[in-house]
Amino acid sequence: MPTPTKKEPNTVLVAMINDRHDYAHLQNEWWYRIPIDTAPPIIRERKAKLIAFYPTAKLKDEKWKIRYYGAIRRMTEVSRQELFPDESPNSPKAHKRYYKIELKKLEELPQPIVSRRGHRITFIPTTERRFFSYKDINFLFNGSSLEDKLFTMLNDASIPAERQWVVYSKELTFILDFAIFCKSRPIDVECDGDAWHDQPERVHYDKHRNNELESHGWSVLRFTQKDIERRMEKSVSLLYDTINKNGGFQVANESNTYRYVQKGGQLRLDF
Repeated sequence: MPTPTKKEPNTVLVAMINDRHDYAHLQNEWWYRIPIDTAPPIIRERKAKLIAFYPTAKLKDEKWKIRYYGAIRRMTEVSRQELFPDESPNSPKAHKRYYKIELKKLEELPQPIVSRRGHRITFIPTTERRFFSYKDINFLFNGSSLEDKLFTMLNDASIPAERQWVVYSKELTFILDFAIFCKSRPIDVECDGDAWHDQPERVHYDKHRNNELESHGWSVLRFTQKDIERRMEKSVSLLYDTINKNGGFQVANESNTYRYVQKGGQLRLDF
């Protein structure tokens, strides 16, 4: 993955769509709604120029494929009653507030951007370069420079990883930097910026988080900035060993297919 010399601004929002009525409004009337109280900063700060749509499993044949997008023509704040005047004005949701995002037109990508395992995302802010360059959802995430370096390292090492993977545990929700799915135990791979994770409260949280994930069947590997930037070969070797110890990685969309990895392997996914 090419690494930009300067951090690019996010001007594209990928938004989840899991309601057939919303999908119909999008297809026929070219508008989409986002609740004001859960809207991402890129919307609240009016920085989004384009919006794209990620259907969930509820949309069956369309699921997990970013196929449609559009340039934002206008964005207004409205109530649910204004959006859906046929609904009862006495409904408890009648006064819920939304951003109504109207598009200039709805356009279709020549080839969809896919999530092979079905990311549980609500929003992905990304750049236009990423959006129009890649066909795998993992390349859309515009994370920290350290996360980008680790993702490049994983890709160069032919290790298939899902980025920003969501895991639910009891009443908690964890967002993993990277998830690698293996036969016996999946692996959570985290990159720890030296300054951030030197804080005592962060160390305590990370230990609790590790314990919680491990109790739910995950292996956890944490790499520091030095591991990623100065000890790359050793870090990749540890990843290979852990994947093989866990029975090899699971091939996406092939639930019973697993592969061991070795240094210099030539696995390449079609990004």
